[in-house]
Amino acid sequence: MGDDVSDPRVPVPDRLTLARYAGDGAAYGGVRSVVLDDGSERGIRVLEFRTGGGLRFDVLVDRAMDIGLAEFDDVSVGWRSATGFVHPGLHENADEDGLSWLRSMSGLVVTGGLDHTLFGGEVDASHYAYPPRPTVRHGLHGRVGNIPARLIGYGQEWVDGRAVLWAEGEVRQATNFGEHLVLHRRIEVDLGGTEIRLTDEVRNAGFERTPHMFLYHVNVGWPLLDRGVRFVADIAETLWQTDSVAEQGIDHLVFDAPVRSAIEQVYEHRLVPDADGRFVVGLHNDTLGLAFELVLDPAAFPCFFEWLNLREGAWALGLEPSTHHVAGDAAAREDGSMIWLEHGESRRYDTVFRFSRSTSA
Repeated sequence: MGDDVSDPRVPVPDRLTLARYAGDGAAYGGVRSVVLDDGSERGIRVLEFRTGGGLRFDVLVDRAMDIGLAEFDDVSVGWRSATGFVHPGLHENADEDGLSWLRSMSGLVVTGGLDHTLFGGEVDASHYAYPPRPTVRHGLHGRVGNIPARLIGYGQEWVDGRAVLWAEGEVRQATNFGEHLVLHRRIEVDLGGTEIRLTDEVRNAGFERTPHMFLYHVNVGWPLLDRGVRFVADIAETLWQTDSVAEQGIDHLVFDAPVRSAIEQVYEHRLVPDADGRFVVGLHNDTLGLAFELVLDPAAFPCFFEWLNLREGAWALGLEPSTHHVAGDAAAREDGSMIWLEHGESRRYDTVFRFSRSTSA
């Protein structure tokens, strides 16, 4: 990108200035805990982040601490689907042949995992040594996105002279005679900042060797996603795509209008790291002068999918960094790429969500 013009309209105060001018630091920005209280969202704990730099977003504590609403300069970035942010107590985990995950899919970030991602199916479970259940059946993108977190804390702290807004929690996916995986999630953003730093660690707290798959479904919707908006990534090659790509012939690099009853289009791209050794993918809206980008660790997320939901009433672009290729669970076990965690072993994921007012290439 070109020159960054993301400076907030009000200069970011230092600690003394903030204390002198405001009895409450929330006068500039902060984190507030609320509870949603209507419809299928009723009862969900939410942490509302306001940076003072034009960025605001919601952390859905009871939905794996995923990010729901996300706005930059009052423009909605995170996709708002018709499902809303469904309370996990209403989630239909095993219904519709494993596709019921789609009934609670909304927001900027929906996490997939912790032991399964991608399409569902039945796989061997003999490693859990429980004869009554020789196999386990998974639904689309696993269970973790509909599990409430144990909130460790949230607030504002000063680090090397800058104020950091933060939240931290733990999501436990466990059953008897099965997986016991723990996701430790920390979300940070600087006061006045326009970048969200997401740090995840997934650990096997059980004593059986356990498969691990992980994915972020990062969903961008209107009005940041609009006609003429560009998908930007350094793509070495496209490894796979759905049949709908050739059948529909709809561009995946520059977007047009929603299409009646369009079939989803999915691509697996092999990305080229930038000069810092990171994958950078994003969406640039030149009309609004705004951009949204993901900065990814290739060692953690070697695979990347682009998901296009192009139909009327549900228009969205999904950016999906993944630990595994599109063939999924059974194929990963077959070709040896499945991640197996022994007791106490863990995997770490560091990702940056970058919002900018500059869209020059």
